[in-house]
Amino acid sequence: MAPAGQVRTDEGACGADALVTYVFDGDTVHAAGVGRVRLLGIDAPEAGGGFERPAPFAIEARERLQALVLRRWVRLECDGPRRDVYRRMLAYLFVGRGLVNAQLVRDGLARVSARTRLRYWEALRQAEEEAQTRRRGMWGERPRVPAPSYTLPRTGLR
Repeated sequence: MAPAGQVRTDEGACGADALVTYVFDGDTVHAAGVGRVRLLGIDAPEAGGGFERPAPFAIEARERLQALVLRRWVRLECDGPRRDVYRRMLAYLFVGRGLVNAQLVRDGLARVSARTRLRYWEALRQAEEEAQTRRRGMWGERPRVPAPSYTLPRTGLR
């Protein structure tokens, strides 16, 4: 654990436990001693960030992520680039043995955004397939929510 007020280096944070102190939206949190962390391999609908109103399922995604991780210790696992273009750390979040990134996808509240085969790509892909088949969250709405209208460009995300 980093001393109070000190931020860990990326190498020190990867594989470490951190306390989630704030949830910004369905795929970004603040972790004590680490800073902003973007959930790796997924993209949740945008709740703000220049859009006039939250995208469908943006509020639900943020609330679900809050229920899963807020004020809880999570394990951060990195894979590939450590930071995105916004300087957020990119990581998988685990609570116990559960992969939080995959849970949001399984609930139909996020999509798989990884374009390359990352360590948990197959788990994310299977979670998305399950959400689509069971018509959960965004996959149950007709017409389906188109990715380009409600998500930011994928530049810099992995």
